[in-house]
Amino acid sequence: MPPTEQIALLEHKIVSLLEEISKLKIRKGSHNSSVPPSSDIAKKTKSLRTKSHRKSGGQAGHKGSTLKMSSTPDEIVELKSSFCSVCGSDLGSETFVLQAKRQVIDIPPIIPVYKEYQQFSCTCSGCNHRQLADFPHTVTAPIQYGSSVATLVSYFSVYQSLPYNRVQKMFKQVFSLPLSEGTIENILDKVALKFQAVYEQIKTDISQSAVVGADETGVKVSGSNWWIWVWQTVLSTFIVASDNRGFKTVEAFFAQGFPNATLLSDRWAAQLKTFSKNKQICLAHLLRELNYLIEVEKSEFATAFKTLIGSVFDLKKEQNSSQKALQKDEQKAILIEKQLTDLLAEVLDDKKCPQTAVFQSAMIKCREYLLTCLYHLEVAPDNNASQRAIRIIKVKLGGTPQKVSGQFKTGQQTCCVIRSVIDTLIKRKVELIQNIQVILNLQPE
Repeated sequence: MPPTEQIALLEHKIVSLLEEISKLKIRKGSHNSSVPPSSDIAKKTKSLRTKSHRKSGGQAGHKGSTLKMSSTPDEIVELKSSFCSVCGSDLGSETFVLQAKRQVIDIPPIIPVYKEYQQFSCTCSGCNHRQLADFPHTVTAPIQYGSSVATLVSYFSVYQSLPYNRVQKMFKQVFSLPLSEGTIENILDKVALKFQAVYEQIKTDISQSAVVGADETGVKVSGSNWWIWVWQTVLSTFIVASDNRGFKTVEAFFAQGFPNATLLSDRWAAQLKTFSKNKQICLAHLLRELNYLIEVEKSEFATAFKTLIGSVFDLKKEQNSSQKALQKDEQKAILIEKQLTDLLAEVLDDKKCPQTAVFQSAMIKCREYLLTCLYHLEVAPDNNASQRAIRIIKVKLGGTPQKVSGQFKTGQQTCCVIRSVIDTLIKRKVELIQNIQVILNLQPE
């Protein structure tokens, strides 16, 4: 081979190797894929949001809040001088005028209240029947913890994601009530059992809703792979633990699918297989994938597709302001549909941009699920609400029952049931602690 050809061949190899090296330098993270932010080792997460023209901090028109005095203080301390600080005269007989007042907010020492129920009997003088009074239906043992204790254990363990040992310390140090970790687990199991009727009603409400978001995430249960699934709406959240990530789990809980709903999800096959009236793919997921394709393959297609998705988000902002969805025959709808069709019809070089070509092929299959949100005002372009609902389980990875091992030992479904009810109460904007206690008191032991 002539020297000139050898040089050309070597130069070509060098260029190819440099391209491969540049691709290897690009890691998948939360900004360019669906991996969690915890995988971004030694790297700051990159937001998908474009830069805003607004300054950082509080915005104009934002109402601030400040600590307010109570109009009915629990204790009043009157500060009146006994002697004049100038001449020393006694001021006891003088008339005092209120000049100012200041308030201090304190929490009194919290101690358990032991309520004793004494059961009495008597003999009826009319028929000689021995009448025995009934204990309340919630009082079933000689000594037991009340609903307020169960409520706070649920609140701290499941909502605030405290590990068992910290819940134990909280009750001992703050409430002067020692609880063992085993007792805490038993209390949570009883709470989940009492929540079961509400949990099933949440499931029913979601199955009849017009828009449903769905997601799943992996967890460890005693060393085995499990998945936490969520189906949620604006008013309800239903979370389950399953040892299966496939369609089997969907069939187990929503066998009929969602015949009245638009289903929001990522591109997981089990979600796309779920029967629903309409579907919407999470565009935020796609943005992360496109970021990766732009970084690795510098694809013009990926850049154009990202711009298109940005237009969808802009249109949804306009819709949220005007409270009016697009109609198929509107000019904006016709334009964006044509842009999408043209992009998907582009012929890509699958040797130069193999991953982009795979992405385009996937988008062709999901074509009807990309712009649904534009024609339904209540449908979001992303599935962020489902991700927020399921992310709290990951927070629990640092606490019991998953302890420091990053996994559940037991109680995974108990956690899901209680969290479902708590999230639903929050979404419905009712007082959390009070309503948890109401549910517990309504259910028999």
